[in-house]
Amino acid sequence: MFGGLTLPGFLPLHADPGDDVIPLEGWRYLTAWTFEPVPLVMILLTAGLYLYGVHVLHKRGDTWPVLRTVYFVVLGLGTLSVALFSFLGTYDTVMFWLHMVQHMMLNMIAPVFLVAGAPMTLALRTLPKRPRKWLLVALHSTVAKIALFPPLTTFLMIASPFALYMTGWYNLTLRNNVAHDMLHIYMVVVGCLFFFPLLGVDPVPIRMPYPIRILLFFLTMPFHAFLGVTIMGSTRLIAEDWYLAFNRTWGFSPLEDQTWAGGLMWATGDITMFAAMFTIFLQWIKDSKREAKRVDRALDRRDALAAKQAAMAREGGVGYDAGRRQPPARSDADTVGDEEQP
Repeated sequence: MFGGLTLPGFLPLHADPGDDVIPLEGWRYLTAWTFEPVPLVMILLTAGLYLYGVHVLHKRGDTWPVLRTVYFVVLGLGTLSVALFSFLGTYDTVMFWLHMVQHMMLNMIAPVFLVAGAPMTLALRTLPKRPRKWLLVALHSTVAKIALFPPLTTFLMIASPFALYMTGWYNLTLRNNVAHDMLHIYMVVVGCLFFFPLLGVDPVPIRMPYPIRILLFFLTMPFHAFLGVTIMGSTRLIAEDWYLAFNRTWGFSPLEDQTWAGGLMWATGDITMFAAMFTIFLQWIKDSKREAKRVDRALDRRDALAAKQAAMAREGGVGYDAGRRQPPARSDADTVGDEEQP
């Protein structure tokens, strides 16, 4: 089962201490792929639907940015595939540092690219009238406003790793296949919910100001760094009984394995958040320039209209307001006796 490319049953199978695990060395980093049917079909179906939407747009003469397609299909779904099917997914229950790389790819890296691909915008532009209306209702529903509320998603992004590694949750995911795969789904979902409103590529029910978005990114960084450093410096192994039971004679020792895992969490978390903040900052500058141009155009139109009215007033010898002739001003003599009128 664990010797090379496999196609397990309906539920994915993961290595446990009772398996004959081939050492992860040399070419095994490139050849140790385990394709699991359910996630593989889901990824292929998602890619197919996205590419079909792009095809529909092109067929009717509309354009869709190539970079968005690259973000979603190649970088987003590609990152998910590598995290789940490569040596990372094959050995994610054998070595902690491999699990940590997989964790960061599923929770931080892949969601950034999936959100940057603007799948909701693509769906809104290609769906028939009624499904498009349903999608708009869902995006602006109370459930969506709660699920995408940035302070809530930020809390989940911060609290989830602490809950995973500081409780028995992680140990459960190692020993239970269903819990293991639910954890993968949870990581991707929480990551997408976190980045969806902050990157702001798709329509969102609550649009946060750019300074608040950057602040929320800043808030997550010290917590991930703190947890990473804590894991690095701990002399007690996380899921100690599980990892020691493999009796590995290859790779890092269990303590070195955990040290590398903590360092990867610290470094990857900070790099990802810095990259996301830089993207937000560029969007902020771009939107500011776009808004400045809009204001300038509005002022130019107003000045042109005022100049036109002034020219018409000079030519006609009377005042104008928005192109309409105004009655001449009344003199003081004309007002004498007004108060005596009935």
